[in-house]
Amino acid sequence: MAGKETRLATAPGRTPTNLTQGGQTKAGIGESTLRPDGTLKVTGEFAYSSDMWHEDMLWGYTLRSTTAHAEIRSIDTSEALATSGVYAVLTYDDLPTDVKNYGLEIQDTPVLAHGKVRHHGEPVALVAADHPETARRAAAKIKIDYAELPVVTDEASATAEGAPLVHEHRTDHHIGHVPHPNIVHRQPIIRGNAAEAAEKADVIVSGEYVFGMQDQAFLGPESGLAVPGEDGGVDLYVATQWLHSDLRQIAPVLGLPPEKVRMTLSGVGGAFGGREDLSMQIHACLLALRTGKPVKIVYNRFESFFGHVHRHPAKLWYEHGATKDGKLTHLRCRIVLDGGAYASASPAVVGNASSLAVGPYVVDDVDIEAIALYSNNPPCGAMRGFGAVQACFAYEAQMDKVAKKLGMDPVEFRQLNAMEQGTIMPTGQPVDSPAPVAELLRRVKAMPLPPEQQWLTAGAGADVRALPGGLSNTTHGEGVVRGIGYAVGIKNVGFSEGFDDYSTARVRMEVVGGVPVATVHTAMAEVGQGGVTVHAQIARTELGVQQVTIQPADTRVGSAGSTSASRQTYVTGGAVKNTCEHVREQVLDIGRRKFGTYHPAWATAELLLEGGKVVTDGGEVLANLADVLEDEAVDLELEWRHRPTEPFDLHTGQGNGHVQYSFAAHRAVVEVDTELGLVKVIELACAQDVGKALNPLSVVGQIQGGTTQGLGVAVMEEIIVDPKTAKVRNPSFTDYLIPTILDTPTIPVDVLELADEHAPYGLRGIGEAPTLSSTPAVLAAIRNATGLELNKTPVRPEHLTGT
Repeated sequence: MAGKETRLATAPGRTPTNLTQGGQTKAGIGESTLRPDGTLKVTGEFAYSSDMWHEDMLWGYTLRSTTAHAEIRSIDTSEALATSGVYAVLTYDDLPTDVKNYGLEIQDTPVLAHGKVRHHGEPVALVAADHPETARRAAAKIKIDYAELPVVTDEASATAEGAPLVHEHRTDHHIGHVPHPNIVHRQPIIRGNAAEAAEKADVIVSGEYVFGMQDQAFLGPESGLAVPGEDGGVDLYVATQWLHSDLRQIAPVLGLPPEKVRMTLSGVGGAFGGREDLSMQIHACLLALRTGKPVKIVYNRFESFFGHVHRHPAKLWYEHGATKDGKLTHLRCRIVLDGGAYASASPAVVGNASSLAVGPYVVDDVDIEAIALYSNNPPCGAMRGFGAVQACFAYEAQMDKVAKKLGMDPVEFRQLNAMEQGTIMPTGQPVDSPAPVAELLRRVKAMPLPPEQQWLTAGAGADVRALPGGLSNTTHGEGVVRGIGYAVGIKNVGFSEGFDDYSTARVRMEVVGGVPVATVHTAMAEVGQGGVTVHAQIARTELGVQQVTIQPADTRVGSAGSTSASRQTYVTGGAVKNTCEHVREQVLDIGRRKFGTYHPAWATAELLLEGGKVVTDGGEVLANLADVLEDEAVDLELEWRHRPTEPFDLHTGQGNGHVQYSFAAHRAVVEVDTELGLVKVIELACAQDVGKALNPLSVVGQIQGGTTQGLGVAVMEEIIVDPKTAKVRNPSFTDYLIPTILDTPTIPVDVLELADEHAPYGLRGIGEAPTLSSTPAVLAAIRNATGLELNKTPVRPEHLTGT
């Protein structure tokens, strides 16, 4: 297969020792430049948003509902207001304008609950005090009289005759095409004739699958500092994913013009979609403007579980048909996503789940339906993978079932049906860039397997941590069975369905101390993905300078869009590249004006900026950049957009809805204690096409991180919601488990680079794809070891033992 290949195999946390900042000579595109914030983070010196401090600041606290669905009969704040050290107590009645709701697409989320609460943990009142403990104790003194209402918790209760309406007076643009007001959005995808195709199938396999509610579980809780300005405005320093989206929602609630709400990104301790919606932003600003003092809000872990959206839990029904020689004939499926009490990003998640429901396979005849519910469960929205994760879990389980029924090897069956460049998606959109699905499967299958039963050969030096149960020392190998499983997935890159997906970059080039320096300013939220590193690499590559300054992200520059959808390197990286190219042309124009008469190449040759010099494409040096610029500066701010997309047809789902696709394949190796139901994932190998690895080390880190999150939802992660009360049972890291270093296996990574000609540098968004296929690969391996069907995530011991 044509294209460059990079093979990197490292364990999590283990980096090549020869990578040092001092050894970098260029640090441009394609090099493993180290992150500027990396050392600060691992030594504890990095300033996160929760570390911010203002000399005379107050502390904010949010009082949340203790029930999931209830009428608010009364709120008594008198005792809280009388508490020493309390400066303000706010409820819905204290909001300053008629704009009292917000939302990413549908403005259905109250700033503070009014009339009723719709989910457990909904914000009801705010307190500002001179100490966080004072604020918490004062909030506990607020008396709220609730009248419990029936809860909607699933599709049956949401759509039953006479079901309580979660939102009684919907006016959003989706209400006209959904069959029930408790359905946020519905998207069918119809192509060909699935019913007729089913008659030609030699085998038909169906299955029902359940995907649990996953939390983003970022380590840095929601936090921020609001400082009132002398002009009546407010400065907000906050950890978020999208500064300008926050601004668009905050300013109307405060009754301020956007220019008086000045936002600056503070240190972000992870996001994964959970910071795309607002949390404490409006609350901190309201308290600051009311008290005239800076107000800091920091959630504890319990609050954080209620303070952000989660991954949609899902119920999925799939039916595949195939001929006896292994070709898929049709797909029929229905996907039900639970969006919880408020819309958040549910409409877009439905679009992704439906349009990617077939997976990376050629299926000409499909009948797909995806819906998202309103319920009284916790609100769900963006999380890494965004609807494609749930679908991948189901269709990959189906691939194994169909292959087994046909007596075929599961990898060979997938390869036989794999899409490739030129394949037509179920939406009618052609795949117009490399789609090396079969090759990724071949590569991941060809990787060496880890040794079997390592505890038998290690003797007295055997490490119990390598066995199921780990340090609990439950087994020395008795009843332990190995299993191997495979999966592959497809994820869209960037915002879709006609959204105006653009980014803005400001680049300044000047001479400082005799040295040419570039300054890059964007509003991109650095949430750990490494964008600040890549932006500097792009500037070095395009402008030929060594010194690059990355300015803090804020709203003084135009929008960079959200740090989500694997889009930032593509879109904001594209904006930085585009602005740098225009800056370069202006610099060359200055050079032509000053030196054009001295050498004909200024007028005739292709000119480049390299190593602080102007050079021809043949390598001849024409001038030093310092001499070209002298005391002049070039400063440009430009927007950049990728190719346009279009909405999916509401009845057929046809349309060119996505700008790019990404692909990853996994092989999981597990060892299962079949007597106790304990699982140890030994290895989780991945092969992924990244188009172009702008920073190979960061690429591997992203793939390993996404893989680990997929591992978590496979075997341990799930928010448990009581089906009778809709209350969250496990809002803590004591009861909501995430993989630690002891749970995370070796993750060998095989990186394939097949350029997408439509993308900057040929790159492909990479952050989400490994989150898709890692989960079904682990489930497939456990099925392989146990022979059990296992159609639900996460797999728990009782699922394996039947107890």
